[in-house]
Amino acid sequence: MRLVQLSRLDEKLMRLALKEAKKGKGYTHPNPAVGAVIVKNGKVIGKGYHKKAGMPHAEREAIKDALSKGENIEGSTMYVTLEPCCHYGRTPPCTEAIIDSRIKRVVIATLDPNPQVAGKGAEILKKQGIEVITGILENQAKKLNEDFFVYIQKKRPFVHIKIAQTVDGKIATQTGSSKWITGEKARKYAHRLRKEATAVLVGVGTAVKDNPELTVRNFPSKKQPLRVLIDKNLKTPLDHKIFNKKAKTVVFVSELADRGKIHLLKKRSNIQLITLPLYEGRFLIKDVLDSLYKMEVMHLLIEGGKDVITQFFKEGIYDKVSLFVAPKIIGEDGISSVGVLNIKDISEALKLQIERIKKLEPDIYLELYP
Repeated sequence: MRLVQLSRLDEKLMRLALKEAKKGKGYTHPNPAVGAVIVKNGKVIGKGYHKKAGMPHAEREAIKDALSKGENIEGSTMYVTLEPCCHYGRTPPCTEAIIDSRIKRVVIATLDPNPQVAGKGAEILKKQGIEVITGILENQAKKLNEDFFVYIQKKRPFVHIKIAQTVDGKIATQTGSSKWITGEKARKYAHRLRKEATAVLVGVGTAVKDNPELTVRNFPSKKQPLRVLIDKNLKTPLDHKIFNKKAKTVVFVSELADRGKIHLLKKRSNIQLITLPLYEGRFLIKDVLDSLYKMEVMHLLIEGGKDVITQFFKEGIYDKVSLFVAPKIIGEDGISSVGVLNIKDISEALKLQIERIKKLEPDIYLELYP
């Protein structure tokens, strides 16, 4: 019975740590979002979360919070959503802070996939006589940092495809009219997705036709995602919003790009040009992702258009799909959300798993995974 009660209490307190971790979601890249809670004699005496890469980790923030209140941490229990680090990076190891604080018990939601940690942090604590428990709300903790796990394990950005379409799968009318397919609530939620991403990517077609700014506006945010444009010939007008100074922009171009435009863009401090080779008239998705990975882009949100989304689906490189469906019908002559995939038999169809359905009046949001 005592074990059951402890387990329930551990889950309750880990939920509190997860709540702390969510405060940093979208701000810590390329680090994970982590939360920590310190408990002594049944009382929460310290809380903290990782605010930004280069700043103190959640464990140190929670210790600092407890000490600032005059609390005695010795003999306490720490709940942390990800295994404490045990190596020197931008900040010193959290295992040292835990040991020095004489914390006697550490409850960890999930181990860190980073090879520099990967169970080593937990082992160091155990060797110091600290009781370590792992796996409390592990799935929730992994879900929170799904982008970090992909970034570390696959050595590429987490690829998140966002589509807003009608019930019959159209993203625009035959004339290209698309504002607005979805309602205000859905658009606000889409801005939340931008806030949680490191970078937002569009192709030249979307950049030219829709003139998007790709910034977070309808949702509170302390930062703007990096804007990424795929434009091999540099056809996007230089006065379009994607080049304004409200955020930084990376443009993937080829040797065919307009030299005059390249010269002008190089003078802008917020624009970075990357030249990639073409294969059968296209960039390889792998080349784009490799470049972004080297720039520490952990979470890449793909916002269109059809050709770009189709290429990611064709190559099978995607980790999540956020689908907004509006109760509208445009008809066969509208522009489809996905292009030709050359699927001959229904058994070959791309299969997605519905993780969550949310009503965003008047629309529906589906969270999908491969």
